[in-house]
Amino acid sequence: MIPAAIILALAGICIYFYFDPSESALFPKCSFYCLTGLKCPGCGSQRAIHALLHGDLSTAVRFNAMMVVALPVVLLLCVGELVRTRRPELYLKLNSRWVIRAAFIVVTGWWIVRNLIGQ
Repeated sequence: MIPAAIILALAGICIYFYFDPSESALFPKCSFYCLTGLKCPGCGSQRAIHALLHGDLSTAVRFNAMMVVALPVVLLLCVGELVRTRRPELYLKLNSRWVIRAAFIVVTGWWIVRNLIGQ
């Protein structure tokens, strides 16, 4: 399972490195943005990943600052999942109600703020 996940992750990294989501039809457009004209919390993430893979942090932050800030958190969650049986206390803390609620509040706040600032 882990080798397959690593291979899939490396394939995704290669795709995002070699193809620019701003210019390629390979990447889907945000349905929420297309329907409403408002940005969802993930809008710009594909372009931000492309910029990060090319070492352009400032452009990545401009595309989606929360995605850039959230990457270390996502990596920590992945580690928690990988060591789930060996370190169940870490897994339980990372997946506690408090953490889930805090994540919901942060994402919802980001969604509102980015649309208020952008208009």
